Amino acid sequence: MSFLKFQADTIFTGTEALDANMVLITDDKGKVVDVVNEAEAGLDIQQYKGIISPGFINCHCHLELSHLKGKIPEQTGIVDFILQILQKRNTSPEIIQDAIELAENEMIENGIVAVGDICNTNDTLLQKQKNKLYYHNFIEVSGFLPEASTSRFNQGEEIYNQFTKQFPHNTSLVPHAPYSVSEDLFKQIQEFSENKIVSIHNQESNDENLFFKEGKGDFLRLYKTLVINIEFFNPPKESSLEYAIQFLNKARTSILVHNTHTSFSDLELIKNTSEFKLTQFYLCLCVLANRYISGEIPPEIIFQQNFNKIVIGTDSLASNSTLNILEEIKTLKLNYPKLSQFDLLQFATYNGAVALNMDDKFGSFIKGKKPGVLLIENLTTCTKPKKLV
Repeated sequence: MSFLKFQADTIFTGTEALDANMVLITDDKGKVVDVVNEAEAGLDIQQYKGIISPGFINCHCHLELSHLKGKIPEQTGIVDFILQILQKRNTSPEIIQDAIELAENEMIENGIVAVGDICNTNDTLLQKQKNKLYYHNFIEVSGFLPEASTSRFNQGEEIYNQFTKQFPHNTSLVPHAPYSVSEDLFKQIQEFSENKIVSIHNQESNDENLFFKEGKGDFLRLYKTLVINIEFFNPPKESSLEYAIQFLNKARTSILVHNTHTSFSDLELIKNTSEFKLTQFYLCLCVLANRYISGEIPPEIIFQQNFNKIVIGTDSLASNSTLNILEEIKTLKLNYPKLSQFDLLQFATYNGAVALNMDDKFGSFIKGKKPGVLLIENLTTCTKPKKLV
């Protein structure tokens, strides 16, 4: 067996920054053998300038929407963005498949090794069977009308069954968002997903909270445009997360995505629920998509006491110009300068792997893992990492 030995200004293990005296050793396939002091490493050490890091984990993507790149105007707000998605997502299967393949290749080139991917259809199944990237498939279900809950659940379960034939251990059935899932549908998903990983779009706009607190705001226009009669709905007079969390606390892990309008009281609720229930909550940030859709980003309080529970996603090419975790990191650093580069790298590696229950394979330089080996020459200026193995 031949060994590869890597040394740089810093080796970031996924949780710890090691100094320039340390050497990462892998086999020729990238499996971690050890991290040792230079004096113990022997000859043939490859030396680099910059940071060596495990491969990136993209915790939130919609690969099936890749054909919509550049098709939806920027900063229209969430309601018009949703309407544009519904109007434009259907096209020829050939166009969809070509875009999916190109988008997956882009993620690979950008150092992504694993993805939490939202699926409303089976469009990505063919590409995923090629096993170029490791996926957790979130089969997303929506339906706000109570009378449609069973049929919507059955539709989602049918797609879920198609995915589990190929990916039995990394597929979940999940709710789309509080404003798009009825209470009955929430309850069906909750029972089906007990002790699994779930993902939900959370507080992406102020109108989402306004709808649940007062029954007002721009979501009324969404339902009117979609001819959905919501006379049955009585606002619970609480934030959308306060309402939805009751349906998420049977899951092993709940990934809350976007969190653009998550408050301090919401964060306290998440913290308390994680402490007293089996569910662990993670906050997934997709700041480039937030800027694309609304021009907003999450409040800085999101990082208070949450460093082990922050993960990063790219969202889709419908809401982003690139599927590049490094660009997400750079944008986070620019907008939240108190975050260190190693905080951000932990969000993008170890935290993401734990959230998606992939930390036995990815996220850190632990003996026996094959997490990918990236070189980031300069985090603030580098456009993509260099893959070393």
